[in-house]
Amino acid sequence: MEGAQPSRPDRATLLAFGALVLLVGSNLVAIRFNNRELAPLWGAAVRFAMAAVIFAAIVTARRLPIPKGRALAGAAVYGLLGFAGFFAFLYLGLVRAPAALGQIVLALVPLLTMLFAVVIGLERFRWRAPVGAIVSMAGIAIVFGGQVRADVPLVSLLALIAAAVCFAATGILVKRLPPADPVATNAIATTVGAVVLLTLSVIAGEPWAIPVQGATWAALAYLVTLGTVVVFLLFLFTVKRWRASSVSYQFVLAPFVAVSLESALAGEAITPIFAVGAVLVLAGVVFGALITGQPDLRPIAPTGISK
Repeated sequence: MEGAQPSRPDRATLLAFGALVLLVGSNLVAIRFNNRELAPLWGAAVRFAMAAVIFAAIVTARRLPIPKGRALAGAAVYGLLGFAGFFAFLYLGLVRAPAALGQIVLALVPLLTMLFAVVIGLERFRWRAPVGAIVSMAGIAIVFGGQVRADVPLVSLLALIAAAVCFAATGILVKRLPPADPVATNAIATTVGAVVLLTLSVIAGEPWAIPVQGATWAALAYLVTLGTVVVFLLFLFTVKRWRASSVSYQFVLAPFVAVSLESALAGEAITPIFAVGAVLVLAGVVFGALITGQPDLRPIAPTGISK
């Protein structure tokens, strides 16, 4: 037996999850700055290519072992799903769909992750999880629902759903990866993601511009270091130590971090609707992810994190 599925996060895991939510929420703001000068797929490709260089430098400096066999294949699929697939579908969907709809659709990730985990036997079904996810989705819908247009093309909606499916599957995949160093795993994944996104950028005919504004360079530097290197190390760390379905609640918490940060930067007050939605989201997260009832003793699969 590899170990028991943890019934609740320990302090280190909870702190790591909190940091992950804060950084992912800040990423949303930085991406908007980045997209002012850089085409979406090109900007994401540059971000992950630079992060891959940092990961590779750490691997070389520390002489970390490179994943082989199933671990190598798993890291490549991790890059295809969590980097290339997720961001390509997300950007494709947001071409014609408002960002508010994207936030609502991505709130499906906890439900999708739980469904995948239960189907493959990775987690037991817990009735609190879908209830908590639905409550959190209601909070997201209250805040962002009024900004959604009725004329969104079907292909845009399907692309956003595909993005949610990709990241839900990523959390499950990480649980199944053979043991490997997380830095080396991310080095491979970000390289795969960057190559695929660069290829898609060429196919889409995007201009490959170099930033000229200081704000764009600052946003890109943040996205590469904290927004990618640190975020995806935290992601692997938390998924190893907690349920994948619980970690996926980052997608319902991060938008509120982004809106709060943007409001603070613009000197705007938080609206009552925002406050009501935030309370519902937090209630859903606590109920669905933190209050677990009886411990789940189902063995969990090895993950891609070395101890």
